[in-house]
Amino acid sequence: MERIGKIIPADKAAAGKAQEHWNSVGKPLHSLGLLEEAVIKIAGITGSENVDISKRCAVVFCADNGVVAEGVTQSDSSVTAIVAKAIASGTSSINRMAQTFHADVLPVDIGMNTDIDDERILRRKISYGTGNIAEGAAMSRENAERAISAGMDIAGEMKDKGYKILVTGEMGIGNTTTSAAIASVLLDESPEAVTGKGAGLTAEGLDRKINVVKRAIAVNSPDGIDPADILAKLGGYDIAGMTGLFLGGAYYHIPVVIDGVISAVSAVLAARICPAVCDYMLCSHVSKEPAGRKLLDSIGMKPIITGELCLGEGTGGILLLPLLDGALSVYALAHRFDELDMERYVEL
Repeated sequence: MERIGKIIPADKAAAGKAQEHWNSVGKPLHSLGLLEEAVIKIAGITGSENVDISKRCAVVFCADNGVVAEGVTQSDSSVTAIVAKAIASGTSSINRMAQTFHADVLPVDIGMNTDIDDERILRRKISYGTGNIAEGAAMSRENAERAISAGMDIAGEMKDKGYKILVTGEMGIGNTTTSAAIASVLLDESPEAVTGKGAGLTAEGLDRKINVVKRAIAVNSPDGIDPADILAKLGGYDIAGMTGLFLGGAYYHIPVVIDGVISAVSAVLAARICPAVCDYMLCSHVSKEPAGRKLLDSIGMKPIITGELCLGEGTGGILLLPLLDGALSVYALAHRFDELDMERYVEL
């Protein structure tokens, strides 16, 4: 965790050079909007105006949540392992999308309640699932910090392997309940305002879920200004791992993409731990879940995609990659004003 104190802001000089590079492209200024801003941000993250995201990976943190015992989900915890196996074998939704966009997928067992004998799953298990947050803390503070450190380690390992950009993903039945509980505390919003139907609940099921979130907050009394305390009492190992991946991205200077609401909860936790981390995050889409936009707004992130997505696994995050590829094709290859018989646009 001592690495967190060594995180510094992104390189403003490199970002400035990327801005000037965009301004030299033969088109109206800022006409690719948030995509231009994303390219500039990557330049600041990496310290180079020569932006390269050719080697990319979705890191999917898999973990189980004890709160499933409260009947807050349509399926039981066995589905976490089933989907984790599918991700490892390359057949899940995230894999198909990643193949289309030339990305790798790394499933990580950071807290599943079973063991899967598959070398394609990175084993970083902190414990076999979390406690039931409606009855007590999800995990000890020590385990929360271990999971954060594991996420940071993975960011460093991916950087060493040559990856240029990482997408956050998660798989864990019950994690929209844990994320709603955390969002309620982080945003100081009522559980009703931030809790959604997740993977599919009836109106009655949603009411039950909201009441479970209320109980979890009442039972655990998290310290609203201590992100590690909030995480340990209300979270999951998937959320903790992604929080670490965001922090690791900042420490190792590699951009990390926010996916949906669970990833956004992790992004806000990381930002509360170290505000400079926001310099190293890229925002892909805004989740259909009610807390989605509220979380992004709280850290000043603007979604590029508004598609009412809520699948998880990193699927929304990975959709940002082809959009960035398109923007970079213009950034790197389009004609420049000095190649054309026309004057440059100027700021008005």
